[in-house]
Order: sequence, then C-alpha cells, then structure tokens
Amino acid sequence: MSNKGKVTKEEALEYHIGGKIAIDVKTVCDTARDLSMAYTPGVAHPCLEIEKDNELAYKYTNKGNLVAVISDGTAVLGLGDIGAVAGKPVMEGKSVLFKKFADVDAFDIELDEHDTDKIVAICKALAPTFGGINLEDIKAPGCFDIEQKLQACVDIPVMHDDQHGTAMITSAGLINALEISGKKIEEMKIVVSGAGAAGIACAKMYRLLGAKNIVMIDTKGVIHSGRTDLNKYKAEFAIKTSDRTLEDAMRGADMFLGLSAPGVVSQAMVKSMNPYPIIFALANPTPEILPEEAHAVRNDIMMGTGRSDYPNQVNNVLGFPFIFRGALDVRATKVTEGMKMAAAVALAKLAKEDVPDYVKAAYNGEDLKFGMNYIIPKPFDRRVFVWVSCAVAEAAIKDGVARIKDFDIKAYRAKLQAILDAEGK
Repeated sequence: MSNKGKVTKEEALEYHIGGKIAIDVKTVCDTARDLSMAYTPGVAHPCLEIEKDNELAYKYTNKGNLVAVISDGTAVLGLGDIGAVAGKPVMEGKSVLFKKFADVDAFDIELDEHDTDKIVAICKALAPTFGGINLEDIKAPGCFDIEQKLQACVDIPVMHDDQHGTAMITSAGLINALEISGKKIEEMKIVVSGAGAAGIACAKMYRLLGAKNIVMIDTKGVIHSGRTDLNKYKAEFAIKTSDRTLEDAMRGADMFLGLSAPGVVSQAMVKSMNPYPIIFALANPTPEILPEEAHAVRNDIMMGTGRSDYPNQVNNVLGFPFIFRGALDVRATKVTEGMKMAAAVALAKLAKEDVPDYVKAAYNGEDLKFGMNYIIPKPFDRRVFVWVSCAVAEAAIKDGVARIKDFDIKAYRAKLQAILDAEGK
C-alpha cells in the first residue's frame, strides 16, 4: 500500500482484510509442562490467590494493562448511527492506537443494545476482566448517562473519549493561545457550535479553566434561557442572550469551537470576531471553515482543525492512550477532572519545548516552534508518552483514586523515558 497521497477505497479494504488486531501469547507454551503451567493444574494456584485477594488479579493476569473499547455504534466517527457490527473496524482501530502509542492492550466490544441502563449493566458485568473501559462513539445524551452511571458502580476508570479526549486537546491549545494573545479566559466570549458529547465536554472543561461566557449552538440555534426543548445537559448551558444564530454569536467572539458541520462559518463571521481570535474548526474531513479561507480575511488567527495537513491538529491520540496508561499504572479507580486537566496542562507545556528532529521529519522538515501555528504538540511526538502518562498518574495519586500507595513518580518517569530511549535506538 502506498505511503503517499490519498487512501483509496481499494487500499483501505485490502488493509482491513482479516481485521487489525489479534491475541498474542506472552508466556512460553511449547511443552507438556508449559501446558500444565498455563492451564490445569498450574492455573489453579493464581486463581486461589486471587480468590483470597482480588487485587492480585493485577499481578497474575493481564487486567492491569487491558482496556475494553465499548460502543453501541450510534455515533461512529463521522458516519453516524451505522450499527454495532459496522462500527467494529473503528473500534479495532482504537485498539491499534492504544497499543501502538502507549503499549496498552485493548479489546473491542460492540454491543447490539441501545438501552442505556442495559448497556451499563452489561459493562458492569464485564468490568472484572478489564483495568479500564473506553466508551466510544455512543451518541449524546445517552453517552453522558452511561458514563456517569457506569463509573458510579465499577472500581476501574471509565472514559467516553469522544467527550473528554477532544476537551483535553482543545484545552491544551486554549491554554497556549491565551498566553500568546494575552487574553483572559474569564473575559472571553466563547462560541461552541455543536451541542453533542464533545461540545458539552469541552465547554465544561473551559469553565474549569475559568470561562464565564459560553454561547452554545445546536441545530436549532443558540441555546438560550427562553428555549423549552432542551435536555438537562444542554440546559446547563442555556444563557440569557439576544443571540439567536451562529452569525449573531460570532460578533465580538474571542473563540470559536466547531464540532458541527462543514462550511457553517463564513469569512464575514471571522471578520466580526475580536482581535487574536482562536478558531478550532473540527468538523471532519471538511471543517466549519478552511484555514486558508479564514486567514484570507485576517492574519491574527490562531487556528486548529482535526486534519493532519494543517497546523494545530486536534487529534485525540494525544490523549486517550496516555490517560489510560497513567491510570492503569497506578491502578486508578476512576478518571477525575484533575487527571484530565493534568493531561491538558502537560500537553500545553510540551508544545513549548524544542521539537525533536524526528517529529520535524514527519512533517517534511517543517520548522516547528511554539507560536500561533504551533500551540498543540504533533501526534508523532513520542514524548507525549512520558509527559501525559506521568501527569495523569501523579494527578490520580493527588486526587486519591490510585490503588498503589507510595507510588514512586520519579522512578515511573525514568521507566517511561527508558522505554522511549529504547524506541529511539
């Protein structure tokens, strides 16, 4: 398959023949004695030890490095409600990213079920197998209910990446954009186009950063206090405002976050924003406005998209593998707001570091340095493995959700760095 140019349908189908993931065996199983160790009678000994202390499952099984990627197929990666089995290639792909970026084993589970309480019950029953659960491509508002209810009844971290991954990466970019522009987040007008899982999660994280004025827009227009058609999650962002359309909201805005549809932002809307506007146009593959269209009408924009062929790519692979890496390594019982914010801050700090040559080489030798066109680290920057994983582990300890007591964060950082150094060699 070619490494250059657009991926064709034929190439993609050939790449997926037989699926993208498989099970490997970590121990030796070549002789009759090995068989007796792997299965009966030898397997009885770890079983009995775990029966006495369930925590020993982290020592004697793969639980401590295994994540379930669970989806009902209702909001699949720009494809919508295509069903559980049709979404399986995406969930396998998520498992590939877990393994390749953070050495986390992940197994995809597609559920032919749409009742939120039943999905929670199924996941709860599966929880003893896994060290964490990554909910994926479940449409709002059901995804909110499932995550909250499930986390309340299991003792392993649960995260719906479509919500929190995007929130973490855009928050990292926002932190740096604030520094460059000199803006104060509490004084900013932030427009969020798209009131689904990601939009609401982003808005919540921006509030944690200090945002006071967020105008959210769904398919019916601005979410204002006069509307009576809002679910409880949208209602949390209903404000008293005379803005009714996206065009209204964009006047005097300091930031635009798009998680909606291609082409909904015009050049006139961009012109109407305040100086040094921040624009994250994340509709894929075609953003709400193309960077060249936005930059054609003003040169003070800090802009990101979901695409790799433009600066400041918002790519969730910068987040979820390392959130779970850090959480698993301290045996966290949940993913806290502190852990998510720690990940965002770590990414923001990393963007200020000198960029390694191998990262520049991956982007045709581009001179990447902190500034308006580089406020988010590149997905190929392997230092994220150390920076974010350590930040998350440390935050889990601080927030009191780590099972491992007296965790040596310095030794952990050195261990991850050694893995990174070995990769480089």
